[in-house]
Amino acid sequence: MSLQIQHPYQRLFPALLILLFAVSVTSIAVGQWQLGWLVSLQSLTPWQDQLAPHVLAIVQQVRLPRTLLCLFVGALLAVCGALMQGLFRNPLADPGIIGVSGGASLGGALGLLLLSFGSINLAFHLSVPLFAFFGALLATLFVYRIGTTAMGTSVTVMLLAGIAISALSGAALGMINYVADNQTLRDIALWSMGSLTGASWGQIGLTGVAAVALTVFAYCRAHQLNALLLGENEAAYLGIDIHRLKRLLIIATAAGMGISVSAAGLIGFIGLVVPHIGRLLAGPDHRMLIPLSAVLGALLLTLADIIARVIVAPAELPVGIITALMGAPFFIWLLIQQRQTMVH
Repeated sequence: MSLQIQHPYQRLFPALLILLFAVSVTSIAVGQWQLGWLVSLQSLTPWQDQLAPHVLAIVQQVRLPRTLLCLFVGALLAVCGALMQGLFRNPLADPGIIGVSGGASLGGALGLLLLSFGSINLAFHLSVPLFAFFGALLATLFVYRIGTTAMGTSVTVMLLAGIAISALSGAALGMINYVADNQTLRDIALWSMGSLTGASWGQIGLTGVAAVALTVFAYCRAHQLNALLLGENEAAYLGIDIHRLKRLLIIATAAGMGISVSAAGLIGFIGLVVPHIGRLLAGPDHRMLIPLSAVLGALLLTLADIIARVIVAPAELPVGIITALMGAPFFIWLLIQQRQTMVH
């Protein structure tokens, strides 16, 4: 008779899914109008017609779209972070370090500026996501091009190029803020701090498809990412095309970050903190880390959005401020851990 040892992940993942559902229902319940947990739960059932019309309107037009956008954006940011940390083999890696966030924010701000001038005849929900996506993609491809030679791809050069591109993007964003009118300047400022207000079903559909596609893409390459943890030479000996894998990971991260930034603005630290928490809970195996990061990212961002709505009620803070307050101490702790590792 053989004993089967159950991995903690097999119990942890279902528990996190249940917790995510509970937090999502809570997100629907809280806000300027307190609906109550049972009412918000009933609004998701076939018996929702028994609720008052104004309650249904609040849920279906405001709370539910915002909660769904939280879930998908959080999952996108976390999976992007897991991919970058696996690529660079460093728990301090983040999509922002290769210029993705900077390029996306610059592209989105440029889209807002052009709309304020009336120089293009595009709807807001079409122009800003497109500009943000192409801004992220162009910045990432430019950084990748700088870091790639005939001898291969240098991660160190890519990191330094990413820092330079981020600085240039920040300078260009400052120029846009200088020439923008007051309303556009306010829109860019709020958007750059991260905000989930005004969620539309178009944004939800785009981020939902992107989150599922990116998670499946990352999971299908879990074995390659695990091999990459051993080192590039070792992974190449195992038959993995390292340069093709890097290219795919960078483009996928650019797409994911571009879509998330276009939908919710700049939300920091989710891509840094969540994968590290996943490793502490389930280990470095990407077959478990990828789906766990997606769930934890959705959970953490939804919790941050709940805090943003209740901490200064009836007003609300940009969710990017809350994630920064949550993530910065964790980042400092990571730096201390890295320093101790280097000393020993």
